Amino acid sequence: MRSAAGRYRAFHLDQFPLVLFAVVWGGLLLTSGIHYGLLVLMDTLALNAVIQSVVPIVYWMGMSLLTTWVIVKLTRDTYEKPLKELAEATKKVAQGDFSVYVPTMHTADKLDYMDLMIRDFNKMVAELGGIETMKTDFISNVSHEIKTPLAVISNYAQMLKGRSLTDGERNEYLDTILDNVRRLSDLVMNILKLNKIENQVIKPVLQPYDLCGQLSECALLFESAWDEKNLELEFETEDRAVIRADREMLEIVWNNLLSNAVKFTPEGGTVRLHQTTEQDAVVVTVSDTGCGMTRETMSRIFEKFYQGDTSHSAPGNGLGLALALRILEISGGTIAVTSTVGEGSTFTVRLPKEGKPEA
Repeated sequence: MRSAAGRYRAFHLDQFPLVLFAVVWGGLLLTSGIHYGLLVLMDTLALNAVIQSVVPIVYWMGMSLLTTWVIVKLTRDTYEKPLKELAEATKKVAQGDFSVYVPTMHTADKLDYMDLMIRDFNKMVAELGGIETMKTDFISNVSHEIKTPLAVISNYAQMLKGRSLTDGERNEYLDTILDNVRRLSDLVMNILKLNKIENQVIKPVLQPYDLCGQLSECALLFESAWDEKNLELEFETEDRAVIRADREMLEIVWNNLLSNAVKFTPEGGTVRLHQTTEQDAVVVTVSDTGCGMTRETMSRIFEKFYQGDTSHSAPGNGLGLALALRILEISGGTIAVTSTVGEGSTFTVRLPKEGKPEA
């Protein structure tokens, strides 16, 4: 590591390069030589004293004007022009235009401080544009997810006002309204949970507990769904696997993974829930024999509101896996997915034996 004095010398060598010093020195020698030559010429021509006094004054006045013009031009080209462009670009960004781009003045191998500032500004604008796009998509997705159940509730509420409904029809309409109310409630709760976790309002409460017991409890919650679709469950865990994590948060992860497996597995299919312990981690896999996913779907499956089923025929709002991913991140775990179209999907969760919550 260089000493402070060494860094100081290097800094000043960068600020005052030898090439610039040589140019200034040569310019001063040239102007001084011309001045001396004029004096010798006027003395040789035996010009009167007035002329010999006026010529040097006029000469140095001209040199001063030339030097001033050069300094002004260099300042304008080096600082004033790019600063004006930055000011105009900043004004556009303040007005909501995130497509602005300010070009650097030099090539990548000759960037100066102004170029670095411009490059950082362009990077900042690109980041702001990405955030604005995400915000717009978020609002659009939330609006869509809320609008659909509200429309259903409104339509069925209007139909309930009819006087010629049978008891069976009335109960059917009420069940539909209640289902969509629950859908809205789940959407709002998931948004609130995800927002609190991302803003670290909710922090994991680490405690040792038996993961195998928790997996059994979560699997039993879906017993009626398996019976309804005549699914086969392959459940294989160790007798006991104690981890140190937030029990309530991880329950959200297992319920989301099992819910998706049941949702996308056709009648008569198989759902597998396996748990093993490795040297430094506990591994849980949830597999199904459902429709599977394409590469594009797998690359976006953890995005907020993204649903591989573009028809939205299956219940859900696209927040479950995003929520699961964030919970595992703050718990020190990971999640990965493998899938083949028409054969099914497998989600693999790895958790450290000792909880390592995100700082």
